[in-house]
Amino acid sequence: MVDLSPQAMDTALLSDRRNAERRPIRAARRARERVKLLGQPVDLVRSEEVLHQVDTWVSEGRKAVVANHNLNSLNLIRRNPAMAAFYERADLVEVDSTPLIAFARALGVHGRTFHRCTYLDWRDHFWSLADRKGWRVLYLGGAPGVAETARQRLMTLYPSAIIAVRDGYFDATPGSAANASVLAGIAAFKPHILFVGMGMPRQEVWIGQNLDALPDSVIFSVGAAFDYEAGVQDAAPRWMGPLGIEWLYRLVRDPERLAKRYLIEPWGLADLIVADVFTAIRARFSRG
Repeated sequence: MVDLSPQAMDTALLSDRRNAERRPIRAARRARERVKLLGQPVDLVRSEEVLHQVDTWVSEGRKAVVANHNLNSLNLIRRNPAMAAFYERADLVEVDSTPLIAFARALGVHGRTFHRCTYLDWRDHFWSLADRKGWRVLYLGGAPGVAETARQRLMTLYPSAIIAVRDGYFDATPGSAANASVLAGIAAFKPHILFVGMGMPRQEVWIGQNLDALPDSVIFSVGAAFDYEAGVQDAAPRWMGPLGIEWLYRLVRDPERLAKRYLIEPWGLADLIVADVFTAIRARFSRG
């Protein structure tokens, strides 16, 4: 049972402040924070830095897109122009892959103080922030009923956040009546935060195709985020993330769906891996 008493909340807030003192959030981007890995720009940021930027965008009333890259997305953009176009419009691109972070470090990219960054890494911090700020958060995605279960659970924990949901089972074709209805619902709700969780590449393509029609908000592609919140999917233990073996947990749990993605598709990036290695070697020799 979660303790929501004033004393417990004060203790949690004090803990947040102490953490902020230990790891201050920068107010501006670092030099070399945005780098290229396997031909794609990514931002080497910590979770608290992502949320600092999100808070700033919300305060400014800006429309912004937060994307994430992993080995699956890097494969998909090579054969899906609409998905590639989405990443070109992203304001911030998290690295949702510990192996990619390890690869960046091996290349000498400025990534020693950074780690994999995705919804499961910053979810608690995010909802605490949304609760304190009274943000309106809309989640689009998931099977009918699942997102509503997640909404009810989250509202119990974070009663000051205003949460709305809409399942992802609709005709997302541009110009369709169903898609127009979804866009109208989003506009009426006026979210500060829009989570789109319809799986890769559908969620990225949908955001890209409808970005201009969406209200000013911070838009995330978050996959099965509310499936985890609803309890219909189990998240890997968080200690597996820093070790780079969270993929193994998922593979064991769902081998039929993930075997190809995790064991075969990464080989399709071999040419990009080799190109990055040779670029890093040339850079080191040029520096003497």
